[in-house]
Amino acid sequence: MKRVKLVVAYDGTNYHGWQLQPGAVTIESVLNEKLTELLGEPIQVIGASRTDSGVHAKGNVAVFDTVHRMPADKVSFALNQRLPEDIRIQSSEEVPADWHPRRCSCIKTYEYKIWNRPVELPTERLYAHFTYAGLDMEKMQQAADRLVGEHDFKSFCNVRTQVKDTVRTIYSVQAERDSEGMVTIRVKGSGFLYNMVRIIAGTLLSVGMGQRQPEDVETMLEARDRSAAGPTAPAKGLTLVSIEYEETGKTAGDPHG
Repeated sequence: MKRVKLVVAYDGTNYHGWQLQPGAVTIESVLNEKLTELLGEPIQVIGASRTDSGVHAKGNVAVFDTVHRMPADKVSFALNQRLPEDIRIQSSEEVPADWHPRRCSCIKTYEYKIWNRPVELPTERLYAHFTYAGLDMEKMQQAADRLVGEHDFKSFCNVRTQVKDTVRTIYSVQAERDSEGMVTIRVKGSGFLYNMVRIIAGTLLSVGMGQRQPEDVETMLEARDRSAAGPTAPAKGLTLVSIEYEETGKTAGDPHG
């Protein structure tokens, strides 16, 4: 028996998120099906991040156990021959039998894309939220800076969140706009609550449009009430860029890691 780690990239447009759901096609269900076919034994993957319906990834991580003799580093090539074109395994490797992608210390990086120009581009419609409203990038960054550090993010998670501890640590939040009008909100943290990054994006958008002020973020955090923060931005703008596991320094999904 060996444990194999996968780095998984996918376009989440046509999937009901990562996690298995009855009667729905998910990233996890497709991986289980295709790995079972490939290796000839029942396979169930364990994912590092249970991304929502419509969310994309460049570097999600999953593991599975197998008795098959196929070398771990060859699994990615063989599996990609069976997967639909909107899912691709970036790499595969053997890891210790007790290595678990959700129990190891890591840094997760998400990006939220906002297409900010007078007219939407059709080629970006599946991967960025569109707004023609003017955005004050300086104020958005001022608000973003107030989210950095260890805080109780109860105001920034879906009300259906089941976890008791809503304290999380954010290492950095950057909001930048390029010359063509693409705004990127890049968030790095040790872990995130349900819908947390999308609520951060929606809150920063509301600040950029002048509906809220940067200093309001402090009040939102103190309130520990979902209604205090901004709206949840649409799923399609969100991408899990990478997961860096601290014990090795290796980054999944980021070619510069």
